[in-house]
Amino acid sequence: MGDRTMDKQKAKTIAYWVTTILGPGSLVISGVMLLTRNPQALAGLAHLGYPVYFATILGAWKVLGAIAVVMPGFPRLKEWAYAGFVFDLTAACASHAFSGDSMGEIASPIIFLALVVASWALRPASRKVRS
Repeated sequence: MGDRTMDKQKAKTIAYWVTTILGPGSLVISGVMLLTRNPQALAGLAHLGYPVYFATILGAWKVLGAIAVVMPGFPRLKEWAYAGFVFDLTAACASHAFSGDSMGEIASPIIFLALVVASWALRPASRKVRS
């Protein structure tokens, strides 16, 4: 019985880190692209109707949020970071929809949202706010 519990916990820990790297961790890539004013990232913002200065704000939030999620401690800050990712990704989905983009462009942020939600749901007790 103890081995089965340990195996489940190990599987949950692995699933947490996989979803965290693929979800919140992957937002670092887009955050850095925005912060460095990558032409492709700026073209994407322009297509969605956002001003260039928004690249700095959004890029910083993405990078700082990913750091908050993976660093030890600060469970309340992690909750805010996860919430920020939900706001970012749902806004991205809506922005693509309102811009007349394809279903693939609209669904892409939802896939990352699913990874973010999975990361949040699988996080260890040490990363949760205690009630």
